[in-house]
Amino acid sequence: MNESHPSSTPSEPGEPGCVSGLSVLDPPGRHRPVLGPAEQQCPTPESRTAPPTAVQDRLAGRLSDFTSLHEHTERLARARGLDATLTAVLESVGALLGARRALLVTAMPGGGPSQPVGLGLDRASLGALETVPPEQSLLGRLLREHDRPARVRSHDLAGDPAIGTRLREVAVHLGLGGCYGLPLATEEDGPLASALWFYDEPAGPTERQCELARRYCEVAAPLLAKQLDTDRARRTTEALRRGLLPDHLPRPAGLRLAARLVPAGLDRSAGSDWYDAIPLPDGTVGLTVGSVSGDGLGAGPGSAPGAAAAMGRIRAALRAYAVLEGEDPVSVLGDLELLLKTTEPARTATAVYAWVEPEERRITLAGAGHCPPVLVGRHGAEFVETSLSAPLGMLACWEAPGVELTAEPGDTLVLYTDGLARRCGPTLHAGQANLRRAAADAPRDVRIDPDRLCAHLLAVCAGRDTGPATDDLMLLAARFE
Repeated sequence: MNESHPSSTPSEPGEPGCVSGLSVLDPPGRHRPVLGPAEQQCPTPESRTAPPTAVQDRLAGRLSDFTSLHEHTERLARARGLDATLTAVLESVGALLGARRALLVTAMPGGGPSQPVGLGLDRASLGALETVPPEQSLLGRLLREHDRPARVRSHDLAGDPAIGTRLREVAVHLGLGGCYGLPLATEEDGPLASALWFYDEPAGPTERQCELARRYCEVAAPLLAKQLDTDRARRTTEALRRGLLPDHLPRPAGLRLAARLVPAGLDRSAGSDWYDAIPLPDGTVGLTVGSVSGDGLGAGPGSAPGAAAAMGRIRAALRAYAVLEGEDPVSVLGDLELLLKTTEPARTATAVYAWVEPEERRITLAGAGHCPPVLVGRHGAEFVETSLSAPLGMLACWEAPGVELTAEPGDTLVLYTDGLARRCGPTLHAGQANLRRAAADAPRDVRIDPDRLCAHLLAVCAGRDTGPATDDLMLLAARFE
């Protein structure tokens, strides 16, 4: 739309001279957009002849603007992760525009907006804004692949006749005054996100603020594109990791099972853990947990995709060996070690495998460089000491004796990986001791419920402030009825 330059002084947000009414501006053909009658609150001061002192003031203002813009883009560059990037965009542009509330959505790969991210809006307010129909959504206009406006604005959402009925109702309910919206898009990726910033009173930004916000979003868009790509890769890999683990646990007679898994972040993890509960043909059950690591393809920090794929192959092989010779845990781990050395020569694994006869509560187990299980009973908790043994794939020939024991009715066998133990204390040994103590000190109603016991142990260990987890946190509990 064609717009003219008024000769009056630019109105600041909330001044009576600002024009109300929704204005959707098409992408400008020149570097600086030309403003029209509906945008008269944003005149261009450079178009007027000014005395030398005014020029100096204007140059000082320009310097202040560039300094502020630099500070905000520096903060954006330091943001780590998608959530931090979105928060930085909302807060920085809000500061540049003088607006304290905002709403942002990202474009989903299949089309449509994601769940909204808010600034200064609680969950109830976000829910109310989500009730606005798509045809009234200003955010939706800014996400269009074609005919996408360069910006949207309304001086007074509640009283703007160009705004849909539901959006006006929500604006009245939440006390929203004016709004200003911008897309975040790149030429290569198209629309990435759109955001609206809200004023508490009928108001709008000055042209100076509009320009700063536009320039900021030009810098933010390519950074956001990279963060969105990384986040999608993380979600895909985490879905892969969970897909390689059981989608449900069996329910054998006389045994109640529960498990917990909290995978480490892709940028920090160099391994991948597994758990499994395998129903065997004779009515017994094989229980196992383990961890894969090593210098395989793509190993090192952030190599979770390669480690997860190796974990899936090893877990599948272990299931087969359990069916063939499940009541002999030493043979199961011995076969697994041979397979690992043959097919995954650059990787190692720690594991524990337990053959369980639920009716007689018999347990036969063996470990390979793994943390000892914990047996939780009515009088406390104690380690099931497996003989010292090396991880699989480290020695020319792995060998270790098995351990046999009989549980009491109501006892719970807890298997876990070293990531959880390390999270529980400053060293692996201290973490194991703290984990056993947490199980022993759990209330009785927690100790007799394997699901609640897993949640309790995970909360105790994962709740310690030891920094970001670099290993998966995994638990598998089996209670004898």
